[in-house]
Amino acid sequence: MSRVVVAGGAGFLGSHLCDHLIGRGDSVICLDDLSTGSRDNVAHLLDNEHFTLVVTDVSEKVELEGSAHIDAVCNLASPASPPAYLRRPLATLAVGSEGTRRLLELAREHKARFLMASTSEIYGDPEVHPQIESYRGNVDSTGPRSVYDEAKRFSESLTMAMHREYDVNVGIARIFNTYGPRLAPGDGRVVSNFIVQALRGDPLTVYGDGSQTRSLCYVDDEIAGLVALLDSPLTGPVNVGNPDERTVLELAQVVLEVSGSRSSIVYEALPTDDPTRRCPDITLATEQLGWSPSTELRDGIARTIEYLATKVVVP
Repeated sequence: MSRVVVAGGAGFLGSHLCDHLIGRGDSVICLDDLSTGSRDNVAHLLDNEHFTLVVTDVSEKVELEGSAHIDAVCNLASPASPPAYLRRPLATLAVGSEGTRRLLELAREHKARFLMASTSEIYGDPEVHPQIESYRGNVDSTGPRSVYDEAKRFSESLTMAMHREYDVNVGIARIFNTYGPRLAPGDGRVVSNFIVQALRGDPLTVYGDGSQTRSLCYVDDEIAGLVALLDSPLTGPVNVGNPDERTVLELAQVVLEVSGSRSSIVYEALPTDDPTRRCPDITLATEQLGWSPSTELRDGIARTIEYLATKVVVP
């Protein structure tokens, strides 16, 4: 049994990671300030003797009771959807900087493996396609989305500085668009937006002409990739995502077909700095970790619809 700290463990991805670790016999300490995460996401774990929820803002404090050894620290603490980080720009920058530093210090103290959950937003609106880890990105450092993009870029830099100066055992994952159960109805990500609109019978909102692309990874596959990196000695960064590239318009049509909704599609102006293409090159993850996603888009969308149907009030 390993003892693992999961910061942001009550969030969408973090809660699934807690499930996976508990399921394989690890002991998990979940740190979350519940600003974008939810106690509901981990409610089924609260009575488990191997799970502890600590409500704390890691930007301000990372303190654990007792002196038991920590084997791994997983940093998933950050707002992840555009509406969430645009509402809390300074908090997003703080958790990417000071929060990451505190968690790295915890890993250093315990000589623990440190997993940094970074993002495909590192690549910005990419001029290289598909995106390979050596690509340095095309990011607007002063635009509204920069609070998330630059926080993650800084957290990667800080992670590598701790690795080089103090030999902290680190692994950096660059996570691409992920979807599945526990996405919040008001999350603001493209999959949850489309599904909620379809369930309510509202028009599906496509920004621009819908030709921009996304590569969507089902949450179970994403977690398997993160755990593979956690369990490996690989430093990375490593792209963890699904190279099955789809246009946003195609995704809207899949949601309509799978849900059986008769909603129409409406078009609105593109948000500022919205990337036009996004697709990972996962050669490194496949060759070094033996990982690749396996869930077909329609199957994953069906499971996500089933979940969100229990959360959405239908007129």
